[in-house]
Amino acid sequence: MFTADPLEVHSLGELMLRLGLASLIGLLLGLDRELNGHEAGIRTHALVALSSAMIMVSSLILFDQLRADDFAPDPLRAIQGLSQAIGFIAAGMIFVQGRTVRNMTTAANIWITASIGIACGAGQYLVVLVGAGFALALLTLLRIFRRFLPTEQRDKAGD
Repeated sequence: MFTADPLEVHSLGELMLRLGLASLIGLLLGLDRELNGHEAGIRTHALVALSSAMIMVSSLILFDQLRADDFAPDPLRAIQGLSQAIGFIAAGMIFVQGRTVRNMTTAANIWITASIGIACGAGQYLVVLVGAGFALALLTLLRIFRRFLPTEQRDKAGD
């Protein structure tokens, strides 16, 4: 129920579930950034999750289509490439001015969004649900907790 055979992506329903779930959770993760006025908001997060899921699904389909007795392509290389690309994008979002660092949470949010997209693309729904639950809890619960910090600590804890 919470996992699918990674290679069973040839049905329209399974494909829509993987890509749709990635997009939906990307939207939810981006909502926090959007509501707090950050550049990378709901559209950016939804597109990162969707594109990650699409690349993962595509690599699994290619693996299934191209594997033979004497040839076994490696779909894990798609994860490696996505990790490098998302790391580059996330690093580019971080802004340092003097002693102030901005957008660290946004960069981390982009990273988790890509991870959720990869897991959706692989059909690992339990990983998606648990990871998304933790991510959403971290974004919302820690924001509530931050309100109780002294003012100078609140400024340091914010992004």
